[in-house]
Amino acid sequence: MRVLALDYGEARCGCAVSDRTGTLATPIEPLARPASKKGLQSLVGLVDELEAEVVLVGLPVSLDGGDSAQTAEVRGFADRLARALGPKARVELYDERFTTKMAQAAGGDTSEDSRAAALLLDEWLAGSVRSGSGSKDGR
Repeated sequence: MRVLALDYGEARCGCAVSDRTGTLATPIEPLARPASKKGLQSLVGLVDELEAEVVLVGLPVSLDGGDSAQTAEVRGFADRLARALGPKARVELYDERFTTKMAQAAGGDTSEDSRAAALLLDEWLAGSVRSGSGSKDGR
């Protein structure tokens, strides 16, 4: 199963994709303005191109697990993306606490946003293997 992970930001969305076995996460080019009409169309095209079955959207929750200022915006984006994708792929929210800080610390040649998406995806993939499910949306 191929999974596309997104580290949503209004200006830029970090992206990472799993291999077909659901083992490895690789950061790919970030996408500009993901919530715009063009951005959503680009994401739908990327899902088609990658043949992704799941789109994992990082949910920015506070340190105590509650909603943060950006949580509602990300939930709205995920809902719009799910509608745009229809039955092509399932959209899941996943707690993204600390992924950006870890991506900053790790450094590298790829976009920090996409490294954060790859870290999110790595965690989700590890949890999916253990539990058979990846959903952890902070609700």
